[in-house]
Amino acid sequence: MRAIVTVIGKDTVGIIARVCTLLSERGINVLDISQTVLQEYFTMIMLVDTAGSTVPFAQLVKELEEEGKAHALVIHTQREDIFNAMHRI
Repeated sequence: MRAIVTVIGKDTVGIIARVCTLLSERGINVLDISQTVLQEYFTMIMLVDTAGSTVPFAQLVKELEEEGKAHALVIHTQREDIFNAMHRI
């Protein structure tokens, strides 16, 4: 299964490293990544492959949210099929 991970918050050193490390440690592969800094705000969207995940999807969502809160970020994770259904016109 693929999922969309979005990260938003004040720009600080190590955001990408922290999120990618968490994903890597759980067997999740980053397929595509787009990030930018708008003034002092960091934004990132990632497409990830969760097929090799060592944790259930719900646990991954919770862990990413907790990682975000610990670093003053909002991290939202959603299955790709649900994301696509919500954004279909």
